[in-house]
Amino acid sequence: MAALTTIIFVMTVEGLMSDNNCRPRTGEEIRSAFLKFFAERGHQVLPSASLVPTDPTVLLTIAGMLPFKPVFLGHEKRPASRVVTSQKCIRTNDIENVGRTARHQTFFEMLGNFSFGDYFKKEAIQWAWELSTKVYGLDPRNIVISIFREDDETEGIWRDVVGVKPQRIIRMDEADNFWTSGPTGPCGPCSELYYDFAPELGDESIDLEDDTRFIEFYNLVFMQYNRDTSGNLTSLANCNIDTGMGLERMAQILQDVPNNYETDLIFPLLTHLANLLGVNYQTLDDKTKVSYKVIGDHIRACVQLISDGVVASNLGRGYILRRLLRRAVRHGRQIGIDKPFLLDIGNVAIHLMKSSYPQLLKRKDFILKEIDQEELRFLETLGRGEKLLDDILGRHPKQITGEQAFELYDTYGFPLELTEEIAKENSLQVDLKAFDEAMERQRQRGKAAATTIDLTVQEVIDKTVRSIKPTIFHGYHSLQEVGIVQALIVDDKLVEEVNQGDKIQIILDSTPFYGESGGQVGDKGIVYRETHDDCLIQVHNVIRNNDVFVHSGLVQNGTLKVGDLIHSSVDAINRRCAQINHTATHLLQAALKEVIDSDISQAGSLVSFNRLRFDFQCNTALKSTDLQQVEDLINLWISESHTLVVNEMNISQAKAAGAVAMFGEKYGKTVRVVDVPGISMELCGGTHVANTSEIGAFKIVSESGIASGIRRIEAVAGPAILNYLEERELVVKTLSDRFKVQPNKIVDRVNTLQEEVKVLAKSLLKAQEDIAFAKTSALLTNAISIKNSQYIVARLDGISADALEVAIKTLLSKLGDNSAIVLAGVPNSNEPNKVIFIAAFGKNVVSDGLNAGKFLAPIAKICGGGGGGRPNFAQAGGKDSKSLDQALDFAKEQFASTLS
Repeated sequence: MAALTTIIFVMTVEGLMSDNNCRPRTGEEIRSAFLKFFAERGHQVLPSASLVPTDPTVLLTIAGMLPFKPVFLGHEKRPASRVVTSQKCIRTNDIENVGRTARHQTFFEMLGNFSFGDYFKKEAIQWAWELSTKVYGLDPRNIVISIFREDDETEGIWRDVVGVKPQRIIRMDEADNFWTSGPTGPCGPCSELYYDFAPELGDESIDLEDDTRFIEFYNLVFMQYNRDTSGNLTSLANCNIDTGMGLERMAQILQDVPNNYETDLIFPLLTHLANLLGVNYQTLDDKTKVSYKVIGDHIRACVQLISDGVVASNLGRGYILRRLLRRAVRHGRQIGIDKPFLLDIGNVAIHLMKSSYPQLLKRKDFILKEIDQEELRFLETLGRGEKLLDDILGRHPKQITGEQAFELYDTYGFPLELTEEIAKENSLQVDLKAFDEAMERQRQRGKAAATTIDLTVQEVIDKTVRSIKPTIFHGYHSLQEVGIVQALIVDDKLVEEVNQGDKIQIILDSTPFYGESGGQVGDKGIVYRETHDDCLIQVHNVIRNNDVFVHSGLVQNGTLKVGDLIHSSVDAINRRCAQINHTATHLLQAALKEVIDSDISQAGSLVSFNRLRFDFQCNTALKSTDLQQVEDLINLWISESHTLVVNEMNISQAKAAGAVAMFGEKYGKTVRVVDVPGISMELCGGTHVANTSEIGAFKIVSESGIASGIRRIEAVAGPAILNYLEERELVVKTLSDRFKVQPNKIVDRVNTLQEEVKVLAKSLLKAQEDIAFAKTSALLTNAISIKNSQYIVARLDGISADALEVAIKTLLSKLGDNSAIVLAGVPNSNEPNKVIFIAAFGKNVVSDGLNAGKFLAPIAKICGGGGGGRPNFAQAGGKDSKSLDQALDFAKEQFASTLS
C-alpha cells in the first residue's frame, strides 16, 4: 500500500474515452470507462499493485482490495478518501475449472471503487446502477440484484431509490452475501449485480446459482461491522466501501460472446494457437477448445507473474508459476504440439497487454527467457515422470495407486489419461477414487491458501504490539541481556504461561537479539530463566514489528510466565557471520558504484549467516573482468583495515552528508549512519564489524539477472569462504584425477574434448545423412500409386531424427506435390525401445484435406508415444519398438483408405 501512495499515476481523465455517447465495448474501453466514471466523482485513480503483495500472509494479490488491507485495518493512512483502481489478480483455487466453464480464470483484472470512511451504501448503489445502465448501456431488464438476507436498508435503496422491481431483488444467506475478513475483524453485507442472459424466462424462476443464465459482474461490499472472537458484531466508527467488477466478465457481456475466453482480452491468443496448428478454432470440438483456453489463460498469468519478479521454483508463488507453465505445456501436447511453443504464445500475450501494462515490453526479454527455460525444464521433467512410471510397472503391482498417479500428475505433470492408457496396456487399472481424493485434498489446500484474505493472521501480535511499550534493543553492544516477559503467544493466542514443547512467540521489554530488518536475518540463540534446567527456550528467529521485537522459538525445558525475569543470549558465531556479511554488503554497493556506474542503486538484499545477496539496478550483465575488479577492490578495502564509524543523527543531516538509504526501509527523524570513511556511508540499523579487517576476505559466487534491469550478486565472506573453497577444491581434484592432468591444465583438456566432440558429431551426422540418402533413394521405386497420388511408408533404423528429416524432405522433393511419406525407425541401438516417426506431405495432398500432424498421432500411439506438427510436416516419438512394424502397417492402411 505504501508503494501505491508514492506512485504518481499519469492518466488524463478526459482521454479515457473517445466518445461519451459511445457504449464501451473493447476491454480497453470498459476499463477506461470505469476509471473515468469514478474519477469524475472525486476518486483518486491509482495504478494496479504488483501481483506480489507486500502482505506476507498471502502469496499473491487475489483481490482488488488486498493492497488496501492495511488501510482497512487502520495500520496505514488512507491514500485518499475515495480511490478507484483496475487491479490485476491471480487465483488458482479453481484451476481445474479453467477452460471448462465460461468464467473461471487464473489471471483477471478487478475494477474497483473504494471509500475509506467517506460515502456508503446509497452512493455506492446509485453509482453502480448508473455505471451499469447509463455508461455500459445494460438494459435494466437484464440486471438482477442480490442482497444479504437481513439487509433491509440495502433492499430499500435498490427498490425505492434506484427503482429495481422487488421480485428482481434476491435475498441470499451469509455464505453468499456477507463478506468477512476472517474469524474476526472488519466485515459487512454484500450486494451483487447479476446479468440475466434470459430475462424472457420471467421473474418467478430466478435461481442465481444457474450460471448458464446468470453471471455476477459487480460486487458491492458494505464494510460496516467488526466481529470479535465471540462472533459478536459492533458497528465500525467509519464505514467503508469495497467493490469489484470483473473486467473479463463485463467484456463477455458487452461483446456478446459465450464466455470470457472469446473476448478481445484473450481470444487473439486462441486464434494464434489455432494458426500455429493450421486449424480453425471455431470448428474444434469442446474438449480440444478447453486446452486452447487453458493455454491462453495460463500464459497471461505467467507473463504477468514473471513481469512482477516471480521466478519458477518448487515453493510458494514460484511453484504457482511453475504449475501454470507446466499445465500449459501439457495441454499443448494434448492438441498436438510436441515442440517448445510457449515462447511464441508468450510474445503474443505481451503485445496483447502492452498498452495497459507497458512494463511488459520493458521486461519482455526476461519474461520470454524465463518461459523458455521453464518449458525446457518441464520437458525433461516429463521424461523423468515416464521413467518413474516404468519403475512402478517394473514392480508388477496389482494396480497403480491413486497416490502414485497423483504424484505423476502433480509432481511431474503427467496426464492422468496417459497413466491410465499405459496401465491398460499392462493389464492394470488406476485407483481413480484414491486419485480423486488426493486431488480434492490438493484443491482444498489451494482454496484455503488462495481465496481467503486473512486479516486476522498476526492480528494478535499487532494488537499486542499496540498495547505494550517498545522493546529496548541492546544488541549493538552486548550479546547478553536480562529482561522481563511482556507477552507470550501460542497458536496466535495470548497466554499467561508456556510449557515444555510449546512453539511460542515471546516479547521482552529488552533484548540483545537483532530483529529481522534491512535485509539482515534475525538472530538465533537461547532464552532461559536463572538456569537452563529451570527454563530453556531455543530461539530460531526474531522479527521486528514496529519497535517491538518478537522472538519465535521452542520451549525445551521448564515453564515460563508473563512477568518473569529472563536471560537472553545471542548465538555469537552466527551474529559474527551476519556482521561480516552486512559490512561486506555495504562495501559491495560502494565497489559497484565505483567500478560499474555511480548511479547504481540497491533493489534488495539478504544478509544471512552463511552468505550475502545484493540486487541492484543495472541493464546489462557484468563482464567477468568487471566482477574481478569489484572483488579485488573490496578485498583491498578489507586489507586496509578501515575502522567503521557509527553515529545517530537527524535524517536531514545524514542526507546532507551523502548517506545512502537502504532499499525498502522506512526512516524516522533520527537515523543510524554506518560510515566506512571515504568508502561507504549508509543509513542502516543492522549490525556490523568494527573494522573491515575483521571480514577477512570476500568472494563473488555468482552474478545473474533476476528481472528486467535488475541484476543479482551472491557472495561469501569471512569463514564461509573456507567452505566455498573446499567444495571447489574437491571438484578440481576430481576432474584432475579423471582427466589425468595437472589442475592448471583442466580447462585446456576440457576445451580439447569439446572440440573433438563437435568434430565427431558433425562426422556422425554427415555419415547418417549419407546413409539415409542412400536408403531413401532406393525407396523411390517402391512408391505406391493411388489415383493421382503416391505414398511411401518405410522403416529406417540407426538414423538420427535430424538425418531422417533431411532425407524425407529430399525424398518429397523428388516425388512431387502429390506425394505423402512416413518414415520411422530406432535411431540408436543404445536405446532399443525409443522410436521416431516423421511424416511429410506434398501441398496437393494437404489441400485435399490430409494433415500430417493428425495423421501421425494415432500411428505413434501404437508405439506408446505421441506427437504432432504442421499439416505438411510432423514428428512424433514412441517407446515401444516392438510395435513399430504394426504401426507402419497401420500407416499404409490409412494411406490406402484416405488417398483412394
